[in-house]
Amino acid sequence: MPQPKKRAARKSLSRHAWITLDGGFAARHCLVQDISDTGAKITLDEDASQLPGVIRMAFARDARTGRSCQVIWRRGKSAGVKFI
Repeated sequence: MPQPKKRAARKSLSRHAWITLDGGFAARHCLVQDISDTGAKITLDEDASQLPGVIRMAFARDARTGRSCQVIWRRGKSAGVKFI
């Protein structure tokens, strides 16, 4: 019988960050609500339904920093991302 998947422990954060689209040219502000080793929940200033499937998230506006993320879900102004 397969073992149930354990979800990575989430840490409440509420820290400002930046997401970049289009190779780093379109930077948008976001708020990281919580984070784990595998992903994060972010809140945007606008509707999250317009986010592409892959983004880069960083705690500085510099597009060379941060982590690539796959957008897993979108609800209103919030989205869940998985680090890739």
